[in-house]
Amino acid sequence: MDNTHENGFVLTEITANGIGLITFGHPMSNALPGHILQSLADTITEVAADERTKVLVLQSQGSKAFCAGASFDELISIQDLETGLAFFSGFAKVINACRKAPKLIIGRVQGKAVGGGVGLASATDYCFATTKADVKLSELAVGIGPFVVGPAVERKIGLSAMSELAINATEWRSAQWAKEKGLYTEIYEDEASLDAAIQTLSTKLANSNPEAMQELKQIFWEGTENWDQLLLDRAAISGRLVLSEFTRAAISAFKAK
Repeated sequence: MDNTHENGFVLTEITANGIGLITFGHPMSNALPGHILQSLADTITEVAADERTKVLVLQSQGSKAFCAGASFDELISIQDLETGLAFFSGFAKVINACRKAPKLIIGRVQGKAVGGGVGLASATDYCFATTKADVKLSELAVGIGPFVVGPAVERKIGLSAMSELAINATEWRSAQWAKEKGLYTEIYEDEASLDAAIQTLSTKLANSNPEAMQELKQIFWEGTENWDQLLLDRAAISGRLVLSEFTRAAISAFKAK
């Protein structure tokens, strides 16, 4: 795992009582390049398979942004379909790792979530957030669309709310909105209260029946068995669109802001 702050990092810790903490970060508002997304997907799979782990907590560094999506620098450098598919497959790998993990995953969303960040929050099984954790699916604003994260977001909040985010791509929705739609289960005014609540639930789950939790996880994710292929197909759509003249112009205009 790359744990240098300049290039981003993924860190893990398994506590004595079986809580697997996975922390990711990048200096650009936790926008994640491809190598960090791959590392995050691999880490989720590894920690979830560890017999010492009873429950996972997925979190990011800092206080401002939970995750600003995928790396914009990588996005603007895409020149061919193969590179586009690889780029947009990043969050697909992380979402599928969360989906297939045999342990329940608690999300800790301390700040704003954009694009793939909304997908990450949607891929957790029980998501805590602060009142600062506004959400936005901004992909259409740069000529693409939330194709890869769409299935995870729709599964969590429904087609109507996902469509609202996807279509009105430049507008933030509040953490309260996200809670009302079912993305966040609980929201708190500050990180101290957030962390106390996460500690309470994760400790309870660490002492719960592992087999029962695994069976619950499988039930929660029924109907998603085709996502390995579905999310790759969706990534291919974005990979094609990013090469269009319209999208290139939209990205250039966004970059110039």
